[in-house]
Amino acid sequence: MTENTAAQQKTTESGRQMVAVVTGASTGIGEATAKKLRQDGWTVYAVARRAERLEDLAGETGVIPAATDITDQDQVNALRDRVLDEQGTIDALINISGGARGVDKVGDAKDDDWNFMYDVNVMGTMRLIRAFLPALRENGEGTVLNLTSVAAEFAYEGGSGYNAAKFGQRALTQALRLEEAENNIRVIEVAPGLVHTPEFSLMRLGDQAAADKVYAGVEKPLTSEDVAEVCAFAVNLPHHIDLDTITVKPVAQAAVHKMIRK
Repeated sequence: MTENTAAQQKTTESGRQMVAVVTGASTGIGEATAKKLRQDGWTVYAVARRAERLEDLAGETGVIPAATDITDQDQVNALRDRVLDEQGTIDALINISGGARGVDKVGDAKDDDWNFMYDVNVMGTMRLIRAFLPALRENGEGTVLNLTSVAAEFAYEGGSGYNAAKFGQRALTQALRLEEAENNIRVIEVAPGLVHTPEFSLMRLGDQAAADKVYAGVEKPLTSEDVAEVCAFAVNLPHHIDLDTITVKPVAQAAVHKMIRK
């Protein structure tokens, strides 16, 4: 088996290969989730803005690269049209795209930072769901998985903008579950704690040394692959099983306010 060939196809009862759209696939958890689902036999559309990274991922794993800016509804609609034209349906929409910017307290909040966080975490998730929801309903056994954060559960000093965005994304997720249960759409939330990814803390803090301090002394923070395993497990379960909300943290992170550092 070559690296870009799935061990076996993930198929429906009718024998059709299952189709997933994974956002944030150019790095971190999104990239790892796209890889894992390909290994599990899914047809995977890997979505992100950076086309060159998606092309590299496609060459490595066999995902279908789909460069898209999720803050642009026209691009999201074009993605939907392409997936449905090429595949006829979608089985799982996996919203990994997101991010944080800055650690200012509310009194020092910057509009640009808050607008960015709300746009990519909440509005981006909404745009993808709104675009694909009719197809997920028509599928009959559609799944939506939204990646939130422990920041959607507990507020902390310097986290207000990210907290607000992730609390909003969680509320969207919970409302969607209520609204679409009658359409047999499974809605899953995965909320990670400390995950050592290449870009999250660097993008948030803007400085590599500051980003490194986030993980300093933590022997085993979560990795992107750890969270991808959880996401893939949740969507690979039989459709009637909904892992409603999954909080996943390293053992060293006993709580948001308690981290074991050595």
